[in-house]
Amino acid sequence: MIPRGWLQPAWVAPTRVGAAMTTRDGGSSRPPFDAMNLGAYVGDDASALQANMAAFADALEAKPVFLKQVHGARVADLDVLDVLDDMRTPEADASVTTRPGVACVVTVADCLPVLFAAGNARAVGAAHAGWRGLAGGVVEACLQAVSEKAGCTPGDVHAWLGACIGPTAFEVGAEVLEAFGRDPRADVTEGFVRSAPAADGSPRWMADLPGLTRERLAAAGVTRVSGGQWCTVSDASRFFSFRRDRLTGRMAAAVWLR
Repeated sequence: MIPRGWLQPAWVAPTRVGAAMTTRDGGSSRPPFDAMNLGAYVGDDASALQANMAAFADALEAKPVFLKQVHGARVADLDVLDVLDDMRTPEADASVTTRPGVACVVTVADCLPVLFAAGNARAVGAAHAGWRGLAGGVVEACLQAVSEKAGCTPGDVHAWLGACIGPTAFEVGAEVLEAFGRDPRADVTEGFVRSAPAADGSPRWMADLPGLTRERLAAAGVTRVSGGQWCTVSDASRFFSFRRDRLTGRMAAAVWLR
């Protein structure tokens, strides 16, 4: 059973699809990883992390498959991997599966988790979308993999955006605008709002990561999109945030077929 403090999509997906995102609620980790840390390489106590992992798997009632995330666009096909091998961690930033009882998982602490579920409940997927991965096409790649496995069109896929750094907290430079094909010299740049210059005088903008993701999903043909209203930076009691705290834990977002 999913703990009360975790996030769950308000999508109208088939009941066969399970999905959730952890928060700081629950867990055994001590500060600064308190309490439900699921990041394996952040410096947390090993026994606390192991207890958290076990509690996570029990809540899902599915086998969670974590990834070695590198801010790229590779999609791991969990149907062809030995997911029972706990020592094998695919290097990818998204995963898909058609196997019941196997959960696609991404971990975050400001980046955006995007969960996908085919309307016919034949496939699910999860993508880890920081600005680099999003600009590089990780969301479209995961969507395509889910659509192909389910034998459906993107218009038949549900997408849910989890908690991430919000548009009032995500300050970026010109290189981020350019990665999304925006002209930093333009007065109005969709998805970005100009803010005060940096100390060295270089221009800065506030980036809307959920908004940029919705734009890409719409361009790919997805019409069933929900979530994306939480800011990890501004809600310290509920979410981990790397930008806010640096030394901190990680949350996990998962989707699976029952």
